[in-house]
Amino acid sequence: MTALAQVISVNKTFGVLHVLKDVDFAVTEGSTAAIIGESGCGKTTLGRTLLLLEKPDSGEVRFGDQNLGNLIPGDLRKLRQKMQMVFQDPYSSLNPRMSIGESLAEPLIVHGIATWRGACEKVAETLRMVGLDPAVAPRYPHAFSGGQRQRIAIARAVIAGPRLVVADEPLSALDITIQGQILDLFTQLQETLGLTYVFISHDLPTVRHFADTVSVMLGGRIVEQGPPADMFAAPAHPYTKKLLESVPIPDPALERSRLAHEVPMQARAAPSGAASLCPFVARCPHAMRICNEMLPPLQDIAAHRQAACWLNGGLS
Repeated sequence: MTALAQVISVNKTFGVLHVLKDVDFAVTEGSTAAIIGESGCGKTTLGRTLLLLEKPDSGEVRFGDQNLGNLIPGDLRKLRQKMQMVFQDPYSSLNPRMSIGESLAEPLIVHGIATWRGACEKVAETLRMVGLDPAVAPRYPHAFSGGQRQRIAIARAVIAGPRLVVADEPLSALDITIQGQILDLFTQLQETLGLTYVFISHDLPTVRHFADTVSVMLGGRIVEQGPPADMFAAPAHPYTKKLLESVPIPDPALERSRLAHEVPMQARAAPSGAASLCPFVARCPHAMRICNEMLPPLQDIAAHRQAACWLNGGLS
């Protein structure tokens, strides 16, 4: 298996704000790599950086053996056929002035994959693939439900034959029954088309069953990586443990009991120079002296598992 996409030492800045810092991230071809974390941790920026929609200030982004930063605009545009994105809000990502058929045909025309006639045939085929009637092609985005628009957004992402699809919170704007249908569609397309996914989400139960690997982000850094079954069973970073504890229990009595016995996390003032320390140090109940002095590296803690924490082993 090959490393399909990789980001090394990315430092995306806005003024003095480091959106991403020292990120080392790789995706194995044909797999699903999930990125989880709280709002504002840098998940979406990492996803956009993988496609070079955001350009890193340092480091490199690789697709196979190609460094995207070294490509001239024309070559990068050609390569974008192989890298596509499904955005969180399908309505805002679709042009309201273009019919669905026009929106889906546009990538085929832009990349020279098909003539207009051939594009129309491919549009019909792709609409069927995502569970829609090809007869809807002349309609405009406002005529569809949220779930249907997300199917259209997915169709647009896969119609040009990509190898990598970055899905940025593709389920969050949908109700629970539609979420299951869209997740099944992602699985079906991966099996049929051999796609590789980077799946950005805050839905931990979905990630646990859908992803092959999980990267936990906090403060623009990856603080833990590994297979979801191992990570969810024994989190090695205090932040990962808190994330898992935040998932509601579908039993009111058990949920009330858990909340009643939960020890509150004491917020403390961040130490001087905290920007260069663990991003969880000011909230961590296990913080030690070294945590206020040195940033823990992301290092191997077990087979296929990494964590950036000075604590040894998993947390019980």
